[in-house]
Amino acid sequence: MADILAENLSGKAVMGSDGTELGMLYNITMDLKTGELHDLLVSPNEDTPRGKINFERDEGGRFRVPVSRVQAVKDYIVIRR
Repeated sequence: MADILAENLSGKAVMGSDGTELGMLYNITMDLKTGELHDLLVSPNEDTPRGKINFERDEGGRFRVPVSRVQAVKDYIVIRR
């Protein structure tokens, strides 16, 4: 995957590989010592089917999507569900 600056990802829509829109990218977590990326924090849309999304949530209700699930970054961030 080509290098993409984090500032270009802010507010980008996140979609599952099955076409389900999950929400908007809120933030990315990382290990400050190693620089390894951990999770995408995704703010769910109002119409996101919450019961059918199998990702952990943070204290703000955002989905914690492991970076390893990212399949593509173009118009949407596409993640493997």
